[in-house]
Amino acid sequence: MTQEQIKEIIPHRDPFLFLDEITELIPGKKAVGLKTFPRNFFVFDGHFPENPVLPGVIISEAMAQAGAVCMLCLPQFKGKIGFLGGLDKVRFKRMVLPGETLRMEVEIVKTRGPMGVGKARAYVGEELACRGEITFAIK
Repeated sequence: MTQEQIKEIIPHRDPFLFLDEITELIPGKKAVGLKTFPRNFFVFDGHFPENPVLPGVIISEAMAQAGAVCMLCLPQFKGKIGFLGGLDKVRFKRMVLPGETLRMEVEIVKTRGPMGVGKARAYVGEELACRGEITFAIK
């Protein structure tokens, strides 16, 4: 799925769209997305000028966006918005540096109507950068 196809599903736009493509999708079950964060990505100028590193909140948001694609591609949620309800057990395992590509893997483990929980992991190559649980609400 290209970024243009992603934009047909979720409302996020630059500079806050953190998915370049979806490489695997099982609607309502699993999504895998990619995002490359180039050196000129706006946050690196201030986080931190002498030692640029991607903020953990952006990694968390990128995982949530992959989860949103997974759920919002279902017919009953077409045209809706996924809202982040919470983050649990989030742990950051490695820094994400300018020029690196982040791979987000989200598996939906629980749903009840428009609410749910996804297990999320983000990798750089084969190295785990972040893991946690994402709670969401679709409205």
